[in-house]
Amino acid sequence: MIYDIHHVTTYEYGSPVKFAHCALRLSPIDMPGQTVLETAMTIDPEPAQSVERVCFFGNRVTSITIATEHSDLIVTVDTAIDVDRGPAPQADATAPFEAVREEAFDSASLDKDSPAHFLHPSRYVPRFAPAADYARTSFSPGRPVLEGAIELMRRIRADFKYDTKATQVSTPISEAFQKRRGVCQDFAHIMIAGLRGLGLPAAYVSGYIRTIPPPGKKRLQGADAMHAWVSLWCGAEIGWVDLDPTNSMLIGNDHIVLARGRDYADISPVAGIILGTREQDVDVEVDVIPREETVEA
Repeated sequence: MIYDIHHVTTYEYGSPVKFAHCALRLSPIDMPGQTVLETAMTIDPEPAQSVERVCFFGNRVTSITIATEHSDLIVTVDTAIDVDRGPAPQADATAPFEAVREEAFDSASLDKDSPAHFLHPSRYVPRFAPAADYARTSFSPGRPVLEGAIELMRRIRADFKYDTKATQVSTPISEAFQKRRGVCQDFAHIMIAGLRGLGLPAAYVSGYIRTIPPPGKKRLQGADAMHAWVSLWCGAEIGWVDLDPTNSMLIGNDHIVLARGRDYADISPVAGIILGTREQDVDVEVDVIPREETVEA
């Protein structure tokens, strides 16, 4: 499946900003199951300096410096990407979670995909015993690791309510866990905290999911949005498997990976410093359109 993705991020400031230095993580990555065919980024106002690099975890980062006074910042990214993932492994055929835990802690690798980086607390996913206790219910002794993770994912979908007003980016997982409310970022962090609390490596993934309209209805422009989910290491033989607790599903060809890291702090879409007002409004619009729909239109 080839997708055309149109992503517009608009920052409107309460007063003019004289200087901005930002790190943008808005360009999707090549990885098994997806290939970036082309991508283009436009920034208004035009930056005085723009440098692209690849971070430790393999994500594309564009660092920009804007030295002219501006009242808004608009970043537009257009990407064509080919997504073709194979079937997920058979959950009940994966190794017992205790064996995966031991294998992860015995790992001698420190490359970007090593489970060693995703075992321990991170900025947005601290050690949180209630999440570990909640996860433990899904992992009876000897249970296949992916089977337990799928049950945990389904329980989060059933027990937590999607509520865009309940939390903010900075809301700690303890508050979202207590409220049993939040958004995809909260659900991913809670699931990661539970898995890591059991000694299982889990990563945070940001990206997009195609919104499929009801039968007979047209897609709404901007109806698609940025999304977040979890990647679980299931042992060296199988590797990483991605699970979406917000929608209670293993990811397939309707998901597009933008970046992955230990938590949101590693892969926030826009981060940096500005000289000016603290007041700002952020608007994000995303269209994820299968290429055949573009052709038919």
